[in-house]
Amino acid sequence: MDILGSTFVIARPSSIVKAIGNGWATITVMGPIVAAKVAYRTLQVMIARAFSSERALCGKVILITGASSGLGEALAHALYRRGVRLILASRNTEKLQDLKETLLKTYKPPELHVPTIIKLDLEDLNSIPSVAKEIITSHGHIDVLINNAGISYRGVAVDTDISVDIKLMVVNYFGHVALTKAVLPYMIKRKMGHIVAVSSVQGKLAIPYRSCYTASKHATQGFFDSLRAEVAASKVKVSVISPGYIATNLSLNAVTGTGSVYGEMDETTSAGMSPEKVADNIVRCLINGYEELLLAPVSHQLAIILRTLAPSLIFRIMKRRAATQRNNYVHKKE
Repeated sequence: MDILGSTFVIARPSSIVKAIGNGWATITVMGPIVAAKVAYRTLQVMIARAFSSERALCGKVILITGASSGLGEALAHALYRRGVRLILASRNTEKLQDLKETLLKTYKPPELHVPTIIKLDLEDLNSIPSVAKEIITSHGHIDVLINNAGISYRGVAVDTDISVDIKLMVVNYFGHVALTKAVLPYMIKRKMGHIVAVSSVQGKLAIPYRSCYTASKHATQGFFDSLRAEVAASKVKVSVISPGYIATNLSLNAVTGTGSVYGEMDETTSAGMSPEKVADNIVRCLINGYEELLLAPVSHQLAIILRTLAPSLIFRIMKRRAATQRNNYVHKKE
């Protein structure tokens, strides 16, 4: 997510100074805070890699939504080779079947479990409880639920049909909430389980021309943060993963304000992290029980901190970003 880089180039120094105002003393401490956070995170990762076991997830029943492509597909590879009992869920069962065959041909895991394919449409909220019940009946339980499926959006808020806002909230938020609620009682009864929500940096910091998407991710962050506290006594873990840009087809498949397909690959998306790298980090999260994982450059982490400590500066930056990028999205109006 190019939150700070290009925007600082176009911002006039006088404007930045005016936005900072009396908050200059706050800004000057951001460097040490971010550096300390990065150092702590690096040390945490080093320790985790030194002591975590590659067999820690072997035999676990793990359900991945949106497993037919992108990050979900990468997660399937990362988990299957570790001996996981995979349940692959998506609307596209043909792609899931291809993935299943690839996994079986490619890996010799420590325990061989044939992946299960489940057709799941998160837009059909009424069907989700029965799908969850079917999985529990066939597998006995679910150890880990990875809420990964989702769609993105590019458009101008005022020109976006309300049906698009609803679609994004249903797929990215309500669908996963419904699935989580369907699975959670079984985890609470067993007093074990792990719920993972794949959110986004945009769940912490809004950027222009992503209103539907960032709203759904803010909702995701809030729900699962609340849930974490509520189920702690039941020994159920809840983790929120917040990646920056990932080099997938997310922008190609994004919807516009009319509901049509955006169909373009953003430069920031194509230059993003590889899905394999993000998947490996999520696996480490599962093994080590991290409650939150922010996978983003230091500049993005700084922007998130500034949103809390110096909001007027971030607001000014985002206004300039919106003005600069407006023509990229207005032409999509149909």
